[in-house]
Amino acid sequence: MKLVFLMATAFAVVFGASAASAAGVERLYVLDCGRLSAPDQSRWSPGVNVGVPIELSDNCYLIRHAQGWFLWDTGLTDALAASPEGRKDPNSGLTAARSKTLSDQLAQLGVKPSDIKGIGISHTHPDHIGNVEEFPQVTLYVQKAEYEWPNADGTPRFKPEHPVTKLEGDHDVFGDGSVVFLSTPGHTPGHQSLLVRLPKTGAVVLSGDAAHFQSNWDNRRVPGINFNKEQTVTSMQRIADLLAKEHAQLWINHDKPQSDAQKKSPDFYE
Repeated sequence: MKLVFLMATAFAVVFGASAASAAGVERLYVLDCGRLSAPDQSRWSPGVNVGVPIELSDNCYLIRHAQGWFLWDTGLTDALAASPEGRKDPNSGLTAARSKTLSDQLAQLGVKPSDIKGIGISHTHPDHIGNVEEFPQVTLYVQKAEYEWPNADGTPRFKPEHPVTKLEGDHDVFGDGSVVFLSTPGHTPGHQSLLVRLPKTGAVVLSGDAAHFQSNWDNRRVPGINFNKEQTVTSMQRIADLLAKEHAQLWINHDKPQSDAQKKSPDFYE
């Protein structure tokens, strides 16, 4: 009996260690990755609120998983922090600014760039990939259609030497269902969203730019600047179906009122 007890105890210890190693997502941090202001909201909501200015948030998200750190988007370039008033695009009138750098926020958490195991890219607009090259050795997870979509001048969107995993559809990052890429094209050819299953908060969908703010989501409005309207609408419905199935929250990256109400790093969601 003593031998059986000792064997059972040893099994419990081993099994317990194995379970801990597969614990999945432990924490989710919301990082302040800049802000955008525009003189005309209808840039994103055609025919609605024409000439009405709008302020947009720009977040990044840091995930602590049992297998390591994972970053979702990298926000506006940290170089903007040197210009408190931000930079204004003379063509669109859009002003981009950031008061906190991504690097400082990671350092506050004791996370070094080399600690990041992977970076997921929702899409390749500058307010989402501004600091990609601060992590030159970290593998990027990008939809193949997005990676191969050239800039307006024909140049590639990433440095060819940067390690990358080109996805073609959905992808389970850690193999345990806790962090899953969702193919949601439309805003750009290879736009993707991220499903994160948190142990206490529950399921959250980080929707990238599938919708830019809540009223656009509620009314299924598609910005004229989007790559494909039909794909955008289809992707919105896909996300809506998933939210219902998972009883998940929708976190809209650029919705400032929602962002203002969220806990920001160093606080976190479990």
